[in-house]
Amino acid sequence: MNTKDSSGFLTRRSLLAGAAALLSPLQALASELKLNDDGLYTKPWFLESLLDLNDDLKDATDKGKRLVIMWELKGCPYCKKIHEINLADPAIETFIKDKFELLQLNIVGAREVTDFDGERLTEKAFARKYGVRATPTFQFFPERADGLAKKSPAEREVARWQGYMEPKPFTAMFRFVADKAYDSTSLMDYLKSNS
Repeated sequence: MNTKDSSGFLTRRSLLAGAAALLSPLQALASELKLNDDGLYTKPWFLESLLDLNDDLKDATDKGKRLVIMWELKGCPYCKKIHEINLADPAIETFIKDKFELLQLNIVGAREVTDFDGERLTEKAFARKYGVRATPTFQFFPERADGLAKKSPAEREVARWQGYMEPKPFTAMFRFVADKAYDSTSLMDYLKSNS
């Protein structure tokens, strides 16, 4: 196909065709977004759970993975962006699937969650207990539940991030937990040097 006119300049038609070719993969990814019953975007590899965090943490550890909770809200534009951009990247998706069990919770949801201390709460009450006030929020937990029930909710996490993050630091955040970098540095310092 000739993309230039007789003077050597790109033709309008070739520019439009090129733009369409660039947009079609993005449009395909956007069309693959699936909504669950709560109106949250979801992926088939997200953790299917009975929402007992002790069991979820043990199962993740038994698989050599880490447990992360991703808090979302129906209509949250930054949650959608996480799905459209970050989780649509095959390399990011593969890394997270290989290293983590990702449990998606609804910040205003009514499903019952059993916390590490045995308390049963709705998703909304559980979010309030942990001080989760915005979406998206990511909570990362240690490898084992030993002693977690006696700690305050904030002390149970090894890392937390609130808000949208571009793909490179987003991946670094997950790497921070997978590599247990929290034993030697803060998430902010790690992100400064690794993203």
